[in-house]
Amino acid sequence: MLNKDLYLNENIFENPTLEATRDGYGKALLQLGEENPNIVVLTADLAESTRVDGFEKKFPDRFFDCGVAEQNMAAIAAGLGVSGKTAYISSYAVFSPGKNWETLRTTVVYNHSNVKIAGHHSGIMTGPDGPTHQATEDIAITRCWPKMKVIVPADSIEAYKATYNSSKSEDPYYIRFTRDKTPIITTSETPYDEGKIQTFWISNNPQVTIAATGYMLYYALIAALNLQKDGIETEVLNVSSIKPLDQDTILKSVSRTNAIITIEDHQVDGGMGSAISEMLSRTRPTLQEFIGLQNTFAESGDTKDLIEKYGLSAKSIQEKTLNLIKRKNG
Repeated sequence: MLNKDLYLNENIFENPTLEATRDGYGKALLQLGEENPNIVVLTADLAESTRVDGFEKKFPDRFFDCGVAEQNMAAIAAGLGVSGKTAYISSYAVFSPGKNWETLRTTVVYNHSNVKIAGHHSGIMTGPDGPTHQATEDIAITRCWPKMKVIVPADSIEAYKATYNSSKSEDPYYIRFTRDKTPIITTSETPYDEGKIQTFWISNNPQVTIAATGYMLYYALIAALNLQKDGIETEVLNVSSIKPLDQDTILKSVSRTNAIITIEDHQVDGGMGSAISEMLSRTRPTLQEFIGLQNTFAESGDTKDLIEKYGLSAKSIQEKTLNLIKRKNG
C-alpha cells in the first residue's frame, strides 16, 4: 500500500492530476528569483520549452539567452558561478549536458562552479521528436563527473522542491526533466530530503524491491498495486537522487527481499540501475533485473506506444517481477 507517512497523492490510481516536471522547474525559478538576487538563468534559445520564459519576463536583467550555442552557455555560466552567482542553464538534455559535455566538464565541474544544469526533454518520453532529441544517456554522462549531484524528480512537485533545494548548495547539479505531462504522485506535504530514498509502497513481507526513478515511479506503483491483488508483495523506492545514492535505504530493503528491479527511462548501461548494481556488488551482491533501454535507440512515436514497445510499462514491470521471483526461488 501507499506509504501514508509520506502524504502521497491518494488519487494517483484513479484520476491522477497531470503536469510536466519542467513546469515545476519554472515555478521554482520564479520563487528563487524573488528571494535571491544572485540567481541567474541562461538558455540556448529554448526559453518557453524549458519553462524559463517566466523568469525572463520578471527578471530580464538576470536572464541570458545565448542562442543556439550550448558550449558558450556553459562557459558563461561557469564564470558566473565562480563570481558569486547561482547559475541555472536550461536546454534539451541531448544538447546540455550532451553537446556541451566537454565544456561543462572543464569549466563547470573541474572548477566546481555553482552551476545547475537543467536537462529537459529527457528519455523516450520526448516521443515524436525521435532519437536525436530523446536523451537516454544523460544520467550516465553526468554521474561519472566528480562531486556532481544528479537528481531525477518523480513529478512536478518534486521537481519544484529539487530545483529550489539546489540553490542552497554551491555544488554543481544535473537535474533531469521531461516534456510531457505525467501523474503527480507527491503533495506539498511530502517530505523532500535530498540524497535520501523514500519508500513509496510498503508491504509486510515484500518479495522484491522495485527501485524507480523519474516518472517511471508511477508505472512501478501501478505494477505494485496489481501484483498485490495477485498476492505478490513488493516494496517501491523513489530513487530521485542518483548521486549521491542512498546506500543505507537500498541495503535495508534488499536485506528483506534479496532481489531488486531497477526501472528508468534511460539506457540500462550507465544509468540508475548501474549505479545501484555497482553499490550492491561492493556491499551485498543481490539478484537484479534492469528495466530500461536495452542497448538501443528508441524510435519516433507516441509516448505510450514507445513505453510499451521498449518494455517500460506497468505490465512489463509485473512480468519482470514474477520472473525475478522465480530466479530467486531457484
